[in-house]
Parts: sequence; C-alpha cells; structure tokens
Amino acid sequence: MGITILNLNDFSHDLASLKEAASQGPVIVTDHGQPSYALLKIDDYYRLTGSEPFSLMQVMAAIPCGEVEFEPPRLDGKGFKPADFA
Repeated sequence: MGITILNLNDFSHDLASLKEAASQGPVIVTDHGQPSYALLKIDDYYRLTGSEPFSLMQVMAAIPCGEVEFEPPRLDGKGFKPADFA
C-alpha cells in the first residue's frame, strides 16, 4: 500500500489515474507544495473512522429543507369517472 502525492493541477487533469492510485493506497494532494487533501477508498475511510455507510434515508434526512407545503390544485372530477372494481 503505497502513498501517492499529486499537486492540485494533476488532481484535476487526470481523474482516471487518480482513481487507480487511490485503489492502491492513500493519495495526498498538495496545494503550493503543502499537503491539503487526502483521498482514499471509501472502505478505508469507514475502517479508519469506525463509521458505516449511510442509508438513503439518513442522507435525505440530513438535507436542510425546512417545512414543505404541497397542496396541488383539485381536479374536481372533471374528465374522470370512478373506478369499477366489480
């Protein structure tokens, strides 16, 4: 498991190589010669943080949207007839 070091320009120009490098080990991204970001596989992130993947419901619940009022206009039965379930 090797560590790859890339500068910020390389990071944005060759994403395929970046993905391949991250599959082999951590990728350190530098900005003006200083380490700024670290990229690693999500499984490694979960292992390091002791966390688990989020479910879709957890992600949606975390989105700040406040109260949403939704009142669609009534159709008043125009052009519709009741279903016959007989």
